[in-house]
Amino acid sequence: MDADKVRQLSLSKTIEQSLFSLVFDFGGIFAGLIVAAYLGLFSSEPWIFALYPGILSMRGVIGGLFSGRLSTGLHLGTIEAKFFGENTKRLRVLWGSIVVLTFESSIFLGFVALLFGAIFLGINVFSAFAMLGVLMATMAISLLVISPLTIIIAFSSFKKGLDPDIIVYPIESTVADILITSCYALMLSIFLQLNIGWFVVLAICVAFMSIATLIFYKNRREVEFVKTIKEAVLTMFIVAFIVNITGSVLSRISDAVGHRREIYVVYPALIDTMGDVGAIVGSTATTKLALGTIKPSFREIKNHRNQIIGAWIASAIIYAFFAVISSFYQASVSLFSVLEFIVLLLATNIFAAVFMVCISFSVAILTFKRGLDPDNFVIPIESSLADTITTLSLFMMLSLMG
Repeated sequence: MDADKVRQLSLSKTIEQSLFSLVFDFGGIFAGLIVAAYLGLFSSEPWIFALYPGILSMRGVIGGLFSGRLSTGLHLGTIEAKFFGENTKRLRVLWGSIVVLTFESSIFLGFVALLFGAIFLGINVFSAFAMLGVLMATMAISLLVISPLTIIIAFSSFKKGLDPDIIVYPIESTVADILITSCYALMLSIFLQLNIGWFVVLAICVAFMSIATLIFYKNRREVEFVKTIKEAVLTMFIVAFIVNITGSVLSRISDAVGHRREIYVVYPALIDTMGDVGAIVGSTATTKLALGTIKPSFREIKNHRNQIIGAWIASAIIYAFFAVISSFYQASVSLFSVLEFIVLLLATNIFAAVFMVCISFSVAILTFKRGLDPDNFVIPIESSLADTITTLSLFMMLSLMG
């Protein structure tokens, strides 16, 4: 897709492609169904629910960085859309950096979670080690399937003439939410319900650490690898604190809604979709900046209106359908309750979308102006903030609507 096509993508085409990619967010309901099905397991320890948004967000950070770099690389020709044979060196280095960053993100998130847990949840030493071990094992297992899947989506969409900036992350993030939730439930089940659970989790953690260390050693002199690691580390520190705030808010929501399972069912899909809105706005902006079709100025947001309006309209349609589908998860459903839930989710959508558009575009402009690679920052930061902003918006709307 050349520069003219990126610049001239019409509002109708943007809505069409955004809606196509956001339809996959219905898969996020499956993640919610997993949580609802294992609600007893997720509620067995106070740190389990608090850690869940962090796991979703940090996986989103890694997936967002990978998706953004793949999309821009395909547009610029620095990565080739071929599945077999020798690809570019940049793809190999990028793949290695994703493995190392996934390991580092587990450590960062784990220790910040321990800090928040010690202050707000009063967790003991056993729970602290359990939290760190389950977190790292979950991230390790998810890495085996999510990253290859991201490459498949990116290459396939690019070959079919679609814009990977609009397609890749929304689809990848949805599938990743399902897979990471499944992995989390699996690791929790192994750890809490099997006698050898400790040894299984420990073995996965040791293997993960060994592989990440080896990759780091082999690529330590690669300029692109070092640059990616350095820039992403700052992002992960920021995200680690953000997502723990999200966990605290989710705990409040959990107290507020009790056992209204329709809220738990739709929650992963809500934050997934809002993160995708920010990703579409931010990723298309970074590509335009790289191609020179927009200038690094906040005033250029007017020249990005098709992507902004198109992504928002598509997300509002998806939110309305979420409300209908999730409402029928209850034992008894009335027309009033369905309409009430639609209003609740649309109000959440509008409030959150305004913030996400401003954040995504601002991060793209600011990082580009400072000579940084926007793809290392935009989706990771906006996706983690999307979790927090959507969670806060939902909590606020639940409070206002009683």
